[in-house]
Amino acid sequence: MPINITMPALSPTMEEGILAKWLVKEGDNVASGDIIAEIETDKATMEVEAVDEGIVGKILVPEGAENVKVNAVIAILLAEGESVDDIGKVKDAPALAPITPSAPEPKKEKAKQANSFSSPSAAPASNNQSRVFASPLARRIAKEANIDIAAISGSGPKGRVIKADVEKAKIEGVPAKPASKTTATSMASGISGDAVRALYEEGSYEARSNDGMRTVVAARLTEAKQTIPHFYLTVDCKLDNLLKARAEINASAPKNKEGKPEFKLSVNDFIVKAWALALQKVPDGNATWAGDSILYHKASDVAVAVAVPGGLFTPVVRSAENKSLRQISDEVRDYAMRAKNKKLAPHEYQGGSTAISNLGMYGIKQFSAVINPPHGTILAVGAGSERVYADKGEIKIGVIMDVTLSCDHRSVDGALGALMLDAFKKMIENPVVMLA
Repeated sequence: MPINITMPALSPTMEEGILAKWLVKEGDNVASGDIIAEIETDKATMEVEAVDEGIVGKILVPEGAENVKVNAVIAILLAEGESVDDIGKVKDAPALAPITPSAPEPKKEKAKQANSFSSPSAAPASNNQSRVFASPLARRIAKEANIDIAAISGSGPKGRVIKADVEKAKIEGVPAKPASKTTATSMASGISGDAVRALYEEGSYEARSNDGMRTVVAARLTEAKQTIPHFYLTVDCKLDNLLKARAEINASAPKNKEGKPEFKLSVNDFIVKAWALALQKVPDGNATWAGDSILYHKASDVAVAVAVPGGLFTPVVRSAENKSLRQISDEVRDYAMRAKNKKLAPHEYQGGSTAISNLGMYGIKQFSAVINPPHGTILAVGAGSERVYADKGEIKIGVIMDVTLSCDHRSVDGALGALMLDAFKKMIENPVVMLA
């Protein structure tokens, strides 16, 4: 019996994705575990494995198809002895997301549409509503440009308006979208794109449409600043002992066949380890707000902010308190390399109770970071620099690093945050403690 290959859910919140590339073609033999396709989400590019063996009988969704719904049938796998004729009445899967009409539909009708395996077809306009077939990305770009998407001719499947159509319309010019209560509400909550562009002379700037990652980052961090009561605590940490210990450990690293050290610890590796242990010393600070309760986590799952073009990832070092500095170093380095290529799996950047954002390598002395929900805290790390300080009446010179802890006041109070920073400071200034 033919087997349906469906669009996988790469994360708990994923509803649709882009079928970036097929690695097989119709007629190919595949075995269980073979990589057959690449799927793109706003955060990552993931490989899809075949779960059964057989022959690729029919590919229903072409490469580059956007907004492919989770669980939509994307291909048919035939067992030994079967042919394309055995596929029977299976029709093309909805390669694109079900169309969202301009006016709400009854719930039963919407459910029926979402479960249908037939491609959406145009419906006649009525006096009360008109249905415009367009991808979510095209709708978003049209909305930002204040373009009436109903005035655009679609070049996609069955006349569907796609991104290229909207971009073309922006150049050629189409009627503006009529004002509405929704538009007014959106403008009241923040200055619109058109209002911003109107402040600048045309041609004096380059407008780049936001991709999925930037859109998600903007939405989540805006929500964070609006809904999470942040407060900030800053301390200075002396790095002299840590830098000495780091130099000694790196100098003792064994050499590989090429004569290069097998590992090289960074200051950030010590920071991750110290913060993980601080959470164990002050367990009430290892907390996240869950609405009707506070979750107190047993392990120190520390997310590390990694900057990538267009945004950032926060891969999580799980149970960092139990890992050696070398293990943390290897894990963070691997995460950073794969994050820049969008090769992280969802479970690698989801979860955690806290995060670390280190801008010291850019020369930033001190800053305050925005908490990334559902985390309860984030530690912002500045650059270590040589400074003069007083010590028991004596003037000394040492390398000092500023760190600022952002706390969610719903789950972490000021005194608790201070205890966390104190525990962290003691380990950073006396690294032998974290190595015991």
